[in-house]
Amino acid sequence: MELKTEQGIDGMFQRGLYATLSVLLVVLMVAIATQVLCGALGVNPLFSFDRDYPVVGTAISLNALLDSQWHFLVMIGILPLGLVWFKDQHVRVDFFYSRRSPRWKAGVNLWGHLIFSLPFFFLIIPASFDFVQRSWISREGSRTDGLNDLWLIKAVLPLGLIILFLTLVIETIRLIRGTR
Repeated sequence: MELKTEQGIDGMFQRGLYATLSVLLVVLMVAIATQVLCGALGVNPLFSFDRDYPVVGTAISLNALLDSQWHFLVMIGILPLGLVWFKDQHVRVDFFYSRRSPRWKAGVNLWGHLIFSLPFFFLIIPASFDFVQRSWISREGSRTDGLNDLWLIKAVLPLGLIILFLTLVIETIRLIRGTR
């Protein structure tokens, strides 16, 4: 499958996002393979440190690798949401939608944005910042000798939601202007 990219700032952002997601996917695969291999060999922890480091603490353990897999999966899933929506490549399950005229589809999309999507983001984005803030204040870390500083991964949620929200605002403006 060939990924088409555009020129200009949009294209640069898109290429940068694809490159970042590609690296995260490779790191995820390495973490999974390392965890499976070390688990089979009974190696735990993988590395121990003399001092406490951000995110990993004093050791990189099998549980830290497991935690990192979930973290990378969350980033791979949340960060591209805005781009997928912007390119109108998100999943649609309404079989009636595909048989309608472009004008009807635009009307459904506009009303869907105004009634459901945008109000949802006015509620969820502040809640996502509270979610990160509580993790930061409590110095939340893994309870199973995994990763520390869980606020870092939780910060991906408001970032992804803001990107998606901005995409929806742009899309809503386009629909109102009739340019989509």
